[in-house]
Amino acid sequence: MSASETSRKTSQMLEEVLNFVDRSAGLSSDVSEGGSVSIQQSVDGKVFRFKTTELGEVLQRVDADGKGFIQVNFASGNKVLLTDTLVGFKPRETFGLDMSKIPRVVTTPDLISVFEAIEDSLGSDATPDSELEILKKVFAAILQGGESAGFDLTFERKWLARLVSMRFQASA
Repeated sequence: MSASETSRKTSQMLEEVLNFVDRSAGLSSDVSEGGSVSIQQSVDGKVFRFKTTELGEVLQRVDADGKGFIQVNFASGNKVLLTDTLVGFKPRETFGLDMSKIPRVVTTPDLISVFEAIEDSLGSDATPDSELEILKKVFAAILQGGESAGFDLTFERKWLARLVSMRFQASA
């Protein structure tokens, strides 16, 4: 494919993504002059970023409820799903975690749900340590998957460290 054909294809894919985001209820987009695209989720304010040159393929899809979404495949092999309100991504394979027990596609709000479950577990003497370890691995899988996809989750990465250190301070 010539450079002009590649550029035209990239422009078409970007237009598909931006048109979908414009029609969505909970996503907004911004494109910088340097070709960096930011898609913000209104539900949690998280921003998904990618470079237009990384676009590989944009596929129109329909979920089981008949709602449309798009699958964006990147040259790196990463994939995301853009729904009406969220950007979905694959959790990162994590050693010691049965990946069949967690959804194949997760979102940044899932981090909050898992974090709250960890908090509840830390506050309960009845929760076995093995369950807490599984929750930590699920959190890590979602966190690393989100970062790999293109989210900045520095703030969420600090949550767990703070929570664990607070637990040790409380038990001291």
